[in-house]
Amino acid sequence: MSSAITKPVHQPLTDPATDKPLPPRKQPGYYPGYSTLGQQQWWDATTRQTVLDRVNNVPPIRFFSPEELPVIGAVVERIIPQDDRTPERKIPVLHYIDQRLHEDKIDGYRYEDMPSDQDAYRLAIRIIDTTAQEIHGQPFFELDRLKQDFLVKSIHDGKKLAAFDLWDKLSIHHFWAMLVSDCVKAYYSHPWAWDEVGFGGPAYPRAYMRLEGGQPEPWEVDEQRYEWSAPTDTISDNTEPASVSSHSSHPGQGGTH
Repeated sequence: MSSAITKPVHQPLTDPATDKPLPPRKQPGYYPGYSTLGQQQWWDATTRQTVLDRVNNVPPIRFFSPEELPVIGAVVERIIPQDDRTPERKIPVLHYIDQRLHEDKIDGYRYEDMPSDQDAYRLAIRIIDTTAQEIHGQPFFELDRLKQDFLVKSIHDGKKLAAFDLWDKLSIHHFWAMLVSDCVKAYYSHPWAWDEVGFGGPAYPRAYMRLEGGQPEPWEVDEQRYEWSAPTDTISDNTEPASVSSHSSHPGQGGTH
């Protein structure tokens, strides 16, 4: 008898006007045809090499263990879903988080209620998977996306659903802030994400010319919006009233060392 795991079929993005699926795109976003890399002739050699490395030299996984990788990989996919991208154009967010942890790079401070970043990730992975097992009887990476979303959202909300003894060793609020910061930094430092938002990329040595009035630079393209709805098996379209988080923080505040 086969013990293979049958993964659920993910629902696609849809066109809200027709309710028809929207296929993944090589270049999602509202700036079709725009390519930041198309401007590389205007960059100095060091900038060009740095940016091209992000595309051509993806760092290997060296920090996360084979047991940890499916869990944190599924978590990262829920933080920044890439359903709108074709497989070959998905930004390797997890690889860059792994690289930071492998090289033990930090922001120069650590909260007193947090272990090292490396230990924090390993501990959080245990907590997330333990929570999935206790509530749903399955490893986190085997859950359908909706269940994964609600478990990840519980961390966002500061709600400890299980593994309470492990949470005693880790600030749920500070871990969430670190996780999201790592995901966002990895995603939006990649030139494919710059294409998505129409970012002009490095401006040295050419610089920007049209600094007032919202006028585009000659090399930029006009925005072309389209409507889309998030997959029905996620909570991505759910909205909540904006509020100032009671646990937001910035480098240099009290409680760091």
